[in-house]
Amino acid sequence: MSLVLYERHDAVASLTLNRPDKLNAVTAGMLDELEAALDRAEADDDVRVVILNGAGRAFSAGFDLGGEAALEGESKADHMRRELTRDFDAIMRFWDFPKPVIAAVHGYCLGSSMEISAVCDITIASEDCKFGAPEVQFGSGIVCMILPWIVGQKNARELLLVGSKDLSAERARSMGLVNHVVPADQLMDKALAMARTIAGNDPLAVSLTKKAMNIGVETAGLRQALQEALEIDILIESAEES
Repeated sequence: MSLVLYERHDAVASLTLNRPDKLNAVTAGMLDELEAALDRAEADDDVRVVILNGAGRAFSAGFDLGGEAALEGESKADHMRRELTRDFDAIMRFWDFPKPVIAAVHGYCLGSSMEISAVCDITIASEDCKFGAPEVQFGSGIVCMILPWIVGQKNARELLLVGSKDLSAERARSMGLVNHVVPADQLMDKALAMARTIAGNDPLAVSLTKKAMNIGVETAGLRQALQEALEIDILIESAEES
């Protein structure tokens, strides 16, 4: 079974996380398929916008807590560095992707999956969607510390230090984490309508406008801050595993 489904709707590529029996908890295999799907969409000049969504009852419950076994002879610290760097790179692939990405989220959007939705260009949520970052409850760190850049310091600190896992879609919208909140049965229609509107614009202008906005934030120190926060996460996870 494919862990990521790929569909084309004219100029729009739809990527669906497809592990519904596990609330689309993200595994290494899913990340590999997601990377391949993004590569396919990037290489296809007829694709101008990507929609990311989840099958079943949730967008995603976050990374699978089972993780991967360490390689033979690999220290715990090296293992965590390899695994978390892979996870970080997978999240930032959406930030760096040259075409707009719309996250269409429903059900649960937790942990790293909330980070993925945050780095997407536009996020549309169903009314029933619950957001959260419960990592501190499990002694874990944050893979991609993007939230302070998206929702501001006070909102990010509350979410991450409390370990909230039941933030409503409307509250997420008021923070700037979500662009639009719609009834669940209108989620994909809304995402497709917005994607088609964007796809109707000049593709070079759209791509370079996204790049310009990214550069503006990165010039303010985003990339360095995220890398340093990743090092702290590696330290937390290594201590937990030791």
